Amino acid sequence: MSDILVHTEDGICTITFNRADKKNSITAAMYAALADALAAAQDDAAVRVVVFQGHEAVFSAGNDIADFLNTPPTSDDAPVFRFLRGIAQFPKPVIAAVCGPAVGIGTTMLFHCDLVYAGDNAAFAMPFVNLGLCPEAASSLLVPQMMGYHRAAEALLLGEPFMAEAALEVGLVNKVLPPSEATNYAQAVARKLAAKPMSALLQTKQLMKKGQTALVLAQMNEEAAHFGRMLREPAAREAFGAFMEKRKPDFSKL
Repeated sequence: MSDILVHTEDGICTITFNRADKKNSITAAMYAALADALAAAQDDAAVRVVVFQGHEAVFSAGNDIADFLNTPPTSDDAPVFRFLRGIAQFPKPVIAAVCGPAVGIGTTMLFHCDLVYAGDNAAFAMPFVNLGLCPEAASSLLVPQMMGYHRAAEALLLGEPFMAEAALEVGLVNKVLPPSEATNYAQAVARKLAAKPMSALLQTKQLMKKGQTALVLAQMNEEAAHFGRMLREPAAREAFGAFMEKRKPDFSKL
């Protein structure tokens, strides 16, 4: 069975992370499938809303580290960057249902969703600094905008998890529910949106994001350039080596 499931019905395209045995960690092949699914949903007039979801116990642990080290993103056409550009520019409404851990891109992709519903077991984390890296997905721009600088610094510099209620407080999620209800609630909201006039939805979203999209894409490009450079530097090599060897990293000499 595919690690990314795509199902379209009644105007709703549901994209499911389907690798729960690996905590829905994302491989390059999965990023390609995500990018392709978004492109197809954008072009399909029958699709009016997109919903992202994972498992009740985990949304996504972020990058699959072994796959990421074997196939690091080295160009603008890398699958991860295609996916990020796709979700950042997607013109139709995007909803996410998030339960359990949402790590790295599992959190940063949510800043490009229009509505986010979280299980009360959701735990968000952006641990890029802890891996010797910088943020991605334009999160260095969008997190301070949403959270304010000091909370953004806490989330991005410390990289420690924050729970669903904290995410609700800063505006990252719209509602917190029991994990067993989050995906059904997101689907119910998607049905409400799908019943509305598409032209009005598209125009309203475009107006809300007016002037922001170009900034987001420029920030993504700058982040990607730094990310690629830092990935080859000693701090990242130590962080990833420690992860693979299941030990604590030592940055004392870096």
